[in-house]
Amino acid sequence: MVNYQWQIQEQLAANQPVLSIRELLQQQWLLPKRFVHYLRSRRQVLVNGKYHSMNTAIHPGDQVVLQFRGDEFRHPGNNQYIPTNNPKLDVLYENRDLLVVNKPRGQKSHPNETGETGTLMNDVAGYLHHQAYMVHRIDLQTSGAVIVAKNPVVVPILDRLISLGKIHREYLALVEGQIKGSGEWDWPIGNDPSDIRKRKVNGEHSQRAQTFYQTVKSNSKYSLVDLRLGTGRTHQLRVHLEYSGHPIVGDPIYNPSSAAKMHLNGYKQRLVVPFSNREITITAPLPDYFSQDLVKYHLE
Repeated sequence: MVNYQWQIQEQLAANQPVLSIRELLQQQWLLPKRFVHYLRSRRQVLVNGKYHSMNTAIHPGDQVVLQFRGDEFRHPGNNQYIPTNNPKLDVLYENRDLLVVNKPRGQKSHPNETGETGTLMNDVAGYLHHQAYMVHRIDLQTSGAVIVAKNPVVVPILDRLISLGKIHREYLALVEGQIKGSGEWDWPIGNDPSDIRKRKVNGEHSQRAQTFYQTVKSNSKYSLVDLRLGTGRTHQLRVHLEYSGHPIVGDPIYNPSSAAKMHLNGYKQRLVVPFSNREITITAPLPDYFSQDLVKYHLE
């Protein structure tokens, strides 16, 4: 008897359009072709308890089950995070396939070395009591919402949703100087040859970087800005703000000595939930020091 490591079970909604099984898996659920190949060749996709050919039509109310042995995934051993005992994890949202957690400023998103502990992914592994799968990361000194996959099935789906622009990450930043209105920064970002830690606009091996901004509140000295990523380059928001002449307060690399703590918070995630295609919005609270400084600088 086959031991299935992962199983996805979904009942199709009343408004489900009539599609073939293949169209459901690849076009609606965004499963990679290699997953669909395994499901077909191993007869591991069941509709109402039975295997059918990929051209068979599905209908509202049908029960669809996907079964995975585990060897369908390319790098099953790359996520062996050492679990934290009794982690203090701030979970903002959770379902069968993913969770959204609130990363505190000063905690790494994931280990960089074998055996490393104390990162967000170690905490998630301890919370789940099984391995977790990173979908995206935020910088060490940035706080806020991070999406984590609970199984390897959903990882490429979330990656695809990000590439299609169906997952929107929004940030709040306290910056120096007055920014007015809204707009877009489309400045390519590459490596800074003078400092291995840094990135810069039009640096070495630059790639397109797109940021949308909206001023929430401002005065002559400081501004609170809402930022949305069009792309996801390393240090993108920090570099774009510094290049615009409005560096983030407390940025230890691009605005050193301005404050003890960086004021950049990933406060909102808008995403399409895999399989259900339901749109949800998750918000993360501002850290206390951030809220206190908004009052201090009359931007509350």
